[in-house]
Amino acid sequence: MSNSTYPPLPSNLLPDPANPDWMNKADNAWQLTAATLVGLQSVPGLIILYGGAVKKKWAVNSAFMALYAFACVLVCWVGWGYHMSFGETLIKGVPFWGKADVALNQKYLLEQAFSGKFPNATMVYFQFVFAAITLILIAGALLGRMNFYAWMLFVPLWLTFSYTIGAFSIWSPKGFLFKKGLIDYSGGFVIHLSSGVAGFTAAYWVGPRSNKDRERFPPNNILLMLTGAGLLWMGWTGFNGGDPYVVSVDASLAVLNTHVCTATSLLTWLLLDLIFFRKPSVIGAVQGMITGLVCITPAAGVVQGWAAILMGLFSGSIPWFTMMVVHKKSALLQKVDDTMAVLHTHAIAGALGGILTGLFAHPRLCFLFTTSYGQYVGLFYGFKMEVVHTGFRQLGIQLLGIFYVVILNVVVTSLICVLIQFIVPLRMSDADMEIGDEAAHGEEAYAIWGQGEKLENSRYGYDIESSAKNRHAAGQIEMA
Repeated sequence: MSNSTYPPLPSNLLPDPANPDWMNKADNAWQLTAATLVGLQSVPGLIILYGGAVKKKWAVNSAFMALYAFACVLVCWVGWGYHMSFGETLIKGVPFWGKADVALNQKYLLEQAFSGKFPNATMVYFQFVFAAITLILIAGALLGRMNFYAWMLFVPLWLTFSYTIGAFSIWSPKGFLFKKGLIDYSGGFVIHLSSGVAGFTAAYWVGPRSNKDRERFPPNNILLMLTGAGLLWMGWTGFNGGDPYVVSVDASLAVLNTHVCTATSLLTWLLLDLIFFRKPSVIGAVQGMITGLVCITPAAGVVQGWAAILMGLFSGSIPWFTMMVVHKKSALLQKVDDTMAVLHTHAIAGALGGILTGLFAHPRLCFLFTTSYGQYVGLFYGFKMEVVHTGFRQLGIQLLGIFYVVILNVVVTSLICVLIQFIVPLRMSDADMEIGDEAAHGEEAYAIWGQGEKLENSRYGYDIESSAKNRHAAGQIEMA
């Protein structure tokens, strides 16, 4: 049948200068939407989660660390970070780092991306929000004491010398772990394992919060924290649903698996809290939610639904055990003050997800995601299909990826922290930590007396001792 017998395309589907024939409008629209959902996880998601989860005197500082990181990463990303993560190899024969270049050229941004039927501008934006949330997750380990000026230096340095290396090695088609066949669907290695290890390492170098804060650090607004957690959960639809770079059945499966695993993980954590502590903890439920989201991330579109359930059971129990049992018995873990427990919720859960991906990755689903059949086979299906060596190979590559990411982030994060120490202190002074937001920013989250005016004080606007006496005399509630 000749082409002339087909009806003409509707005018809105015809190629034109703004809609080249290689671009799929639906894919481009979904990719921009998915990217924005991931961006909302950070701004305002983690901003209000951190702001509500910390002690009142640290609400502004914690939220501002997230906001600053988001803005700083974007400028660095288009300046040099994107090409270092997805561009040409910096040194021929060294497949783990890209060559720095600006991603602002009009000609480049309007060309087709290296993967997907949409322009480079969309890909740059999509990959930026992943880079940004990684730095914000690291901040979770450092809340309540890190010098903000040190954080301002840490963000661009870590993005440049750690994140870009991990992203290029694992996600870039030129990266050595990508070529070996590592499965990291949406960032279990690049984002969560990296942020968990880097956050814990940075927390070691920065040092702990004040003794008073370590002993008692109640959330100042649990409802606000839950709002941030809800944005984080729902935003994961774009986090995992956007990584096939196409509107496909695989994207749909990734989204459903994400929510199934997360719900299972939350319920598992809640059940363990009920059994051992006799109370259902809201904060515990949020932690179980996060570990479920993290665990399914490297596997979202390449495992079946029953595997997502199993991964939720593991992610709700193993990080719970490491946090509630191992952490309390380990002198090393007790020494390092990881404010938001990112070691457990991101490093442990991310590594767990990477391993379980090596067990449960389905060959057919891997083909839908990679278009390469037979190269990616989880160990479970290796036994089932009598290609055990391929299954063991996949599991071995996943373990190699974990080892690589851990070593990379321990070494690079340590070097960055040591370097920053020569410029500014990593940790706030003890006097400033006693005060918190007022000392760091001259601002506070809540004005609970008068019309927001501050009581007189020569340095920060109020005198803690005298204001406490005044509030006691007036029958007011003492600040946290």
